[in-house]
Amino acid sequence: MEIPVEKLDGVSVAVLPVDELDASNAPEFKRDIAPVLQANTKLVLDLSRLRFVDSSGLGAMLSCLRQLTAKNGDLKLCGMSKQVRAACELVRTIPRHPPRDQYHPQ
Repeated sequence: MEIPVEKLDGVSVAVLPVDELDASNAPEFKRDIAPVLQANTKLVLDLSRLRFVDSSGLGAMLSCLRQLTAKNGDLKLCGMSKQVRAACELVRTIPRHPPRDQYHPQ
């Protein structure tokens, strides 16, 4: 999966290019996000296209969080649908972020 990344005020924003992040594509996501994680310490995942995430997808996002926090970085999520937000709130580990157009780094 090709994950587009752009810089916004010193923070990288990666757009998840799929409608579902689940057991069928979570390994591919982890593989393809790895270079982005290596190159950045602050990352926002834009989930505006994502409509469904299962435990494998949540695990993949938690893996991103662990990798970034291991190097004193940070991961935030933005653009979540109600369904994706509900799944993420079950985990309550990854901080939510305001909508992408309202992002202002502190």
